[in-house]
Amino acid sequence: MPHADFAPASAEARPLHLVAADRLDAALAALPAPARAWAEAQGFKAAAGAVLPLPDGAGGLWGALVGLGDAKARARGRFIAAGAASKLPEGDWRLDGETDPALAEETALGWLMESYRFDRYARQGAAKARLVAPEGVDADRIRAIAAGEALTRDLINTPAADMGPAELEEAAEDLAEAYGARLAVTQAGDLIAANLPLIHTVGRAAAPHRAPRLIDMRWGDAGPTLTLVGKGVCFDTGGLNLKPGASMGLMKKDMGGAATVLGLAQMIMALGLKVRLRVLIPAVENAVSGDAFRPGDILQSRKGLTVEVNNTDAEGRLVLADALALGAEENPDLMISMATLTGAARVAVGADLAPFYSDADADAEAIARAARKVADPVWRMPFHDPYEPMIEPGIADLDNAPSGGMAGSITAALFLRRFAEGTRYAHFDIYGWNPKPAPARPKGGVGMGARALLEAMPELLGLGA
Repeated sequence: MPHADFAPASAEARPLHLVAADRLDAALAALPAPARAWAEAQGFKAAAGAVLPLPDGAGGLWGALVGLGDAKARARGRFIAAGAASKLPEGDWRLDGETDPALAEETALGWLMESYRFDRYARQGAAKARLVAPEGVDADRIRAIAAGEALTRDLINTPAADMGPAELEEAAEDLAEAYGARLAVTQAGDLIAANLPLIHTVGRAAAPHRAPRLIDMRWGDAGPTLTLVGKGVCFDTGGLNLKPGASMGLMKKDMGGAATVLGLAQMIMALGLKVRLRVLIPAVENAVSGDAFRPGDILQSRKGLTVEVNNTDAEGRLVLADALALGAEENPDLMISMATLTGAARVAVGADLAPFYSDADADAEAIARAARKVADPVWRMPFHDPYEPMIEPGIADLDNAPSGGMAGSITAALFLRRFAEGTRYAHFDIYGWNPKPAPARPKGGVGMGARALLEAMPELLGLGA
């Protein structure tokens, strides 16, 4: 679906003033008399997200004010000014030339993300206000980031009936074609021969037209090697450990890891980062049929480790295991997995934070710094080695769902680390969904961690300034 873009520079664009509450008096004093009188009459206090169109004194529209709130509101919020995209009257707008450069960049990106609409099935009332790219910002970079985020949102928001493994493959094909990447897909009938048994086992119960596959995309021929692995469970019933209805309602988003790595890959390719990129997506549906895998089964993995199945609803780590083992065989300079993996992560940090795991302190610090800079919040979690015995059942090498209910996100991450052994590795346990609308983040599918990783790439991979 088309994504939002900036308005062309034009003398017709109206001025947009971003006003902090503690600078309101100075901001009002700088306005033309009719606009100032109107703002004072309306009692504008520059509350966070407040928008006030301003008259020109001749019955027309001169410009607008957007409140940023006080220091406390600004510390708590992000993309505060971006909500104006959905509140302002139709037309083109330009930021006041005195806007802080960092605020201008955040607002520009937030504006494009606020303007996103998922309108595949019904018209959503597109934002009519367009922003001229502020002076001094890298408009092409912002466009690329917003477009990658839009791709992620579109994929997650699409219902499972229209976003199964085959459709996820088509999305990867479209992306590869657009950027000259190479795509190879291991289809269901070849998964066993290709030594991808866990992907086959999890997906084998699905209908033939929703059969499992491994999507493998490569791009770039120079620079450090980066492998992105995304969980592509296009719908998760829970398998024979069937989820209750309330837990199944959002399972169209269980391919959010795949959607996020594809969005990140689009950003990387659009910006021409000097890396050799590989994207691996095990695309499956965890369905229920006579051929479904069972609790108590002991499964073989690509790496040779055996896995006891204690819950068929812990399937994401199984399909990721084979993909991680495949990726690790090339010993990339950095491998990252992204997955909507555990409810435990949501209990720990909620819907807004992307928890991640890394054994490398320098990598974790680089990701955290980048996340703060681009307002894409993350939180480091521990690969806590003393919990390793929790994933060792004795009857097999590994347990896919340790009993006890404790440390669920950590034990899942430890499980995945076994298959990424020998590589420099980070894992993101994301939610992929915004439960209520916020500036630049409408309710629905959302990318988490991708912008932070993109910002951190130069430091993580030594790409230079």
